[in-house]
Amino acid sequence: MILEACVNSAISAVEAEHGGADRVELCENMADGGCTPGYGSILFARKQLKIDLFVMIRPRGADFLYSAGEFEIMKNDIRMVKKSGANGVVFGILNPSGAIDKTRMEILSELSRPMSITCHRAFDMTADPFQAMEDLINLGINRILTSGQRENALLGASLIKNLISKAKGRICIMPGGGIKEHNIKEVITTTGANEFHVYLPKSVHSQMTFTRPNINMGRTNSREYESTIIDTERIKRVKEIIKMNS
Repeated sequence: MILEACVNSAISAVEAEHGGADRVELCENMADGGCTPGYGSILFARKQLKIDLFVMIRPRGADFLYSAGEFEIMKNDIRMVKKSGANGVVFGILNPSGAIDKTRMEILSELSRPMSITCHRAFDMTADPFQAMEDLINLGINRILTSGQRENALLGASLIKNLISKAKGRICIMPGGGIKEHNIKEVITTTGANEFHVYLPKSVHSQMTFTRPNINMGRTNSREYESTIIDTERIKRVKEIIKMNS
């Protein structure tokens, strides 16, 4: 079984590898569900990692209906990621009707190869998941990241199991969304999946000795002197559970 760790920085990618992750998905802007990381982060991660590096291709948060300009940005980002030596890319585009945008997905897929291609949780916002899966299979997409169109993968386990059954090995269905130490065993047993996607962070306090607690650089409820990094020990625990249930 494969454990893919979603990571919010290149430093977190290194921590995930230390914890035993088999692959990382590198993103930024986790508050919006993950967006394309900076090129410097991609290069640093690729240089440091021995495991596979997949990179999110998403120009912004919110929906998966993109303007012509945003689509050009996605194409440029894929070219950049391919040049970096990354192993895979992660993207998804929908039509206004909630169907897979096959035309644009095909263009991005052709640009991406021979890198591996994952359709991310844009899939969870499709109107018909079984038709969406068939469309992605026909496009040659390698895997689908999904919570089973529910808030988390455990709640969506029934749909995930059905997707795996109907896929018949033509595409990998990878559960993701809310998978933690306490529920991954149940996700394994209820879905029958072979790849799993987790985000397991911890908070790290700043080493600044001088602070201005009355100023925020981002959202008003943000903690300016606290950052987030992947928790190596949590990755280890999840990896051990996966091994015990393989």
